[in-house]
Amino acid sequence: MTAQRTRHIGYGIWLIVASLAGWWAAFQLTMDKFISLENPDAVLSCNVSIFVQCTKNLDSWQGAVFGFPNPLIGVTGWMAVLVMGVAVLAGVRFPRWFWALFGLGIAFAFVFIAWLIGQSFFALHTLCPWCGLTYLVVIPTFLTTVVELGRNGTFSKKRSVQQAFGRLMAWTPLASIVAFAIIVVLAQIAGIDLLGEVGRMLA
Repeated sequence: MTAQRTRHIGYGIWLIVASLAGWWAAFQLTMDKFISLENPDAVLSCNVSIFVQCTKNLDSWQGAVFGFPNPLIGVTGWMAVLVMGVAVLAGVRFPRWFWALFGLGIAFAFVFIAWLIGQSFFALHTLCPWCGLTYLVVIPTFLTTVVELGRNGTFSKKRSVQQAFGRLMAWTPLASIVAFAIIVVLAQIAGIDLLGEVGRMLA
């Protein structure tokens, strides 16, 4: 069973940055959930307008799909990503099955937030600010991880395949921007003036 060298500095740094941002968003949502449980009438700091808020999301069944608040998944899951980022920077060698499991975890996070985006826009008609931060880090993390799995030999041991994936890494920022643009379009389709709301928040 071959272990792969994973000292890809850029990828490792991204995992650390993304995990810290994602953990902070999950932590804030968890605290907001605790506040709302203690005082259902409390006005949460993440409630900006009727469209940009987190109360509706946290109080919905979609906010606790597995029987507990979704943010708890992020509080624990992002710590694993942080540890992985540090390990990558340190050049730790992992076997292919370990990378495959990590990839499955990231893929689950991507599919889960894609579903949550749909639910938030088309069922709840809201944009949760802290959820939005989660979207901003999960999507690039998924894309870069797919490329990383290709270039470190998890998908294939062929050198040509690994090199091809290596060249794709430079395109992940553009792919992420395209994904964010699709989210904005979906928000507009759902009747949420996302750009207008962001403008009012920054004003």
